[in-house]
Amino acid sequence: MKERIVVKIGSSSLTSDEGGLNRDRIAFFSRELASLHENGYEVMLVTSGAVAAGFRRIGYESRPKLTHEKQAAAAVGQALLMQAYQEAFARYGANGGICAAQILLTRADFSNRKRIQNALMTINELLRLRTVPIINENDTVATDELSLKFGDNDTLSALVANMVKAKRLLILTDTDGLYTGDPRINPEAVKIDRVEQISAELMQLAGGSGSSVGTGGMRSKIEAARIAMRGGIPAFVGRVAEPGDMQLAVRGEGKGTYFDTRFNNLPMKKQWVGFHSLPQGRIIVDDGAEAALLQGGKSLLPAGIRTIVGDFHPGDVVEVANLQHQTIGRGVVNYAAWQIQAVAGLSTEEVKRRVEVSRIEVIHRDEWVTL
Repeated sequence: MKERIVVKIGSSSLTSDEGGLNRDRIAFFSRELASLHENGYEVMLVTSGAVAAGFRRIGYESRPKLTHEKQAAAAVGQALLMQAYQEAFARYGANGGICAAQILLTRADFSNRKRIQNALMTINELLRLRTVPIINENDTVATDELSLKFGDNDTLSALVANMVKAKRLLILTDTDGLYTGDPRINPEAVKIDRVEQISAELMQLAGGSGSSVGTGGMRSKIEAARIAMRGGIPAFVGRVAEPGDMQLAVRGEGKGTYFDTRFNNLPMKKQWVGFHSLPQGRIIVDDGAEAALLQGGKSLLPAGIRTIVGDFHPGDVVEVANLQHQTIGRGVVNYAAWQIQAVAGLSTEEVKRRVEVSRIEVIHRDEWVTL
């Protein structure tokens, strides 16, 4: 299989501050992506910009705030965005140029294992035919109220990179990486070239959204890098501003910060458990159980459980948190919530006397994903 590259480009890189598409920028990025394509890479683009592209065309004076207004703007902007990409990619390659294909996804698609497997098969076929899949969130149907929106396409790009087992995820932004401070106001801020582990201190360095037309800031990009790293995908967060910059970014010489990983690619089932599923509850564990799960490679037993939150059933996905209520992972639970309440903190022998379950492990290590 050829090396796969997922590239995410945000609204601020594709549109003007006032709204509307910047055709020159789309032409530039398309040329950079075409150069990867022509060098044999399988290229996927996760693009923002539909709402920003459409809100002025539809008649709004500024980026809309209400859900139905954003969805209306996206319905117009999505067509404008794809038309611009199709025209730009057509300039490169033989037989009428590189063909681009649109794929619209929602969080609900990822939470349904059959639907996401179908999406993967579609992407694989498009890549086999040397087409460039262009992926965006389906803003016209995804809603904040149902907690099914990605919030920004940084997260979407990391999930896609994991799904297709990409060689690298490139998240493009207006700055050349992560700094120890805001370089716009702090002249002593130093760029961080490489990151091997995302700590709480690193997250504190990230700020909010930096553009009036975008939704993601550096924090969301670091969160996306965390998802990619856990799935075994190294990530790059930085700037592609001059011809050849994207090639440099792929080769490890780009203008940005590289997030390295020691993990291997996760199987599709574990991807679904860890990143795509919607947890139905939460289990709080003690220090011993936390260490067994994170360092010992062990399953979760009833003895290590302190309390639970929510009403769930065997086969559901639940989050597991430590005594500080920090999420440490997710897994498929073998007990109903009421059964865990009845045996939390008890020994294995006592559990067997009190409840009847198919297996003694509350979460087996084969169905556990550390986060």
